[in-house]
Amino acid sequence: MADDTKATRLREALADSERKHPLLAIGAVNALAAHVAVEAGFDALWVSGLEVSAASGLPDANVLGARDLSDVVTSLGRVTELPIIVDIDNAGGSGRTAERFAYDLMRAGAAAVCVEDSAYPKCNSFAAHRAQTLADRDLLCEQVGRIRKIAGDGLVVVARTEALIAGEEDMPTAIARAEAYAEAGADALLIHSKDTTGDQARTIGRAWSHDVPLVSVPTAFPDLSAAELGEAGFRLCIYANQLSRAALAGMRTAARQFQRGGSFRSTVAGSLAEVGDLMRVGEPEALSCL
Repeated sequence: MADDTKATRLREALADSERKHPLLAIGAVNALAAHVAVEAGFDALWVSGLEVSAASGLPDANVLGARDLSDVVTSLGRVTELPIIVDIDNAGGSGRTAERFAYDLMRAGAAAVCVEDSAYPKCNSFAAHRAQTLADRDLLCEQVGRIRKIAGDGLVVVARTEALIAGEEDMPTAIARAEAYAEAGADALLIHSKDTTGDQARTIGRAWSHDVPLVSVPTAFPDLSAAELGEAGFRLCIYANQLSRAALAGMRTAARQFQRGGSFRSTVAGSLAEVGDLMRVGEPEALSCL
């Protein structure tokens, strides 16, 4: 069964207006990534729809189900007690499917879910081959309410609007959507932005006057530091896919080194973790002769 202590701890931390620095969450697609996140001192883990889809060889287009995400949550819980926030996209596009995601993920050990107002089937926020479209505002309000009914306080509910991503609505309308989701029972609000300057994120912080805390996913504006986002009014920063991108780059470097030299010797350009380091993620007492 789920441990609502993690949800309570996360909710209280988000609500703490006296914090001088935002909470930091990092994308973790497996226990290896979770282990790295713990070592680096992150406050929470993010189970990204893009990361899980890519790791499974699937498009980020509502192909994942509750079981796929629950399996990842279970694996992360084997190596850390950090609260886990799960990206459930548009929760399958209906109120009933939102209930299923909430029930299964809470039982798997998730502390929070993030549900967005993209239309079904969704596409990735940064896709260039397809256009993001929005669902009706009332649908996400219904989904937030149904998740709250199923989970009670056992899940933190982050409501996310893709209004600025879709480009169909201006900032006041995006803020109005977020306010409606707050009134529907969301614990935190994420107004997603792909503005690479970070100016839109700062504008969001200035425009938000609701008591419900703000969340940022600064994928498009990495030069804006967590401290600066905190000063702008954000209580949680989610670094959604950076570890997977780093792993992909590292794997390619190691493979190219092998192609050139015929071995996997560690070099300055491409170092490998020790075999024992890999073993200890699944078995902390394990030792290796290498």
